[in-house]
Amino acid sequence: MLKLNRSDEVQTACERILVVDDDPIVGESLRDFLIAEGYDVSTCLNGEEALEALAEAERTGTEATSRVRPFNLVITDSTMPGMTGHDLLCRVRETYPAIVCLMLTGYGTIEAAVEAIRDGAFDYLSKPIVDSELRMAVQKALRQQALVAENTRLHSQLSQRFGLRNLVGGDYRLVKAFELVEAVAPSKATVLITGESGTGKSMLARTIHAQSNRRNQPFVEIHCGSIPETLLESELFGHVKGAFTGAQADKQGRFLAADGGTIFIDEINSASPAMQMKLLRVLQERRFEPVGSTETIEVDVRVVLATNQSLEKLVAQGRFRMDLFYRINVVQFELPPLRDRLNDIPLLAEHFIEKYCREHEKLVTGISTEAMQSLQRYPYPGNVRELENAIERAVVLSRRPTIELADLPPNIQDQSAPMIRPGDQEGPIEDGPWEPIPLSEALKEPEKRIIVKALEANGWNRQATADQLQINRTTLYKKMKQYGLGETG
Repeated sequence: MLKLNRSDEVQTACERILVVDDDPIVGESLRDFLIAEGYDVSTCLNGEEALEALAEAERTGTEATSRVRPFNLVITDSTMPGMTGHDLLCRVRETYPAIVCLMLTGYGTIEAAVEAIRDGAFDYLSKPIVDSELRMAVQKALRQQALVAENTRLHSQLSQRFGLRNLVGGDYRLVKAFELVEAVAPSKATVLITGESGTGKSMLARTIHAQSNRRNQPFVEIHCGSIPETLLESELFGHVKGAFTGAQADKQGRFLAADGGTIFIDEINSASPAMQMKLLRVLQERRFEPVGSTETIEVDVRVVLATNQSLEKLVAQGRFRMDLFYRINVVQFELPPLRDRLNDIPLLAEHFIEKYCREHEKLVTGISTEAMQSLQRYPYPGNVRELENAIERAVVLSRRPTIELADLPPNIQDQSAPMIRPGDQEGPIEDGPWEPIPLSEALKEPEKRIIVKALEANGWNRQATADQLQINRTTLYKKMKQYGLGETG
């Protein structure tokens, strides 16, 4: 198994501390103690020197070949000639927010301590310094700094994962969607995302949230189709103890959990008429009552909804409220199925290869022509999600720098010839007199070819074939019998 070289990412060096005191004896004493505690320590005699040292460490620390790292902690005296410790504290907080500061003073008053904390110091110590107090204060401050750094790193990862650059594709409909995200994300407008399962509706919802001014607030996701109707109301709005059998304690609903942020309601098409009515009120008023309670709760929530069925058709059939449809259809994104954007498959494949090479520590640099041709011939009933799973499988199984046909799932390997779809024909229509025939007769041969190709692609698995053709299994059996295909299966 080939692995990426991760040695440059591993750092085991100790935390860096900068001690700032105009008394060199105090500075050297603190340095010696902290070095004995296992820290990397530097000293400065005044605030100006400290700012230069911080800037130099920050600059060299970003260079790929440098072994110098930025400081984690600043310990500064409060009273110094020129720039005071309080002035230095404010400059550090403004310029290097990830660095934590401790303040030292020879005048241990409550007023001085309050002023130091207000200026941004993590803690405040009085001279003469007690070793045990210093040790504990430094440990707490560095734990705080580590939490701040981890929080910053996670926010950066979320931004990268759900940034616009992760919406991969050159299809004109996707390009329009990308442009619309940038326009819509900063607003409070309700968003409706339509598209088949696996087209990336959840990713788009998270991207809208990540690009909005709510990005640092909760993103809460709920799938209506996966929750029984009897529990959906409680999941959305919460309940109080004793509201129903089994409600042994109060429960917070998803709307309240998303207060200040974004709630993504997937498969809204599966909500019952009663639930649709309750959702309409929440969308209009941003208020609701938990199950079993008379207390009204108000929330500030951005609502993004998704459906894998046409809501217009459901409205026409009387299965979806017209007023709710117009309330949620403020801004609509339509994600096309992958089979309608085959030119995006190479871009997506490259994106997923890079992603899973990092995740599984593999070194795969490309994909063979034969494998790519099969990928582009496959109809993808599972859309982008199915392609992603296929690429992850190929990356894991590949023993070469290039993904080969044999690394792909068997149903994709079988795409040795383009899938014939309705409207396709084996050759051009010849010029000459045209003799009309019944349409049902004209469609028999193309329909037979489609069924045969689908059966071959699915290894003659009838259930999988019926699912792929979006017909029920009984209909498939009748068609197979009609075209004499029963013996083959």
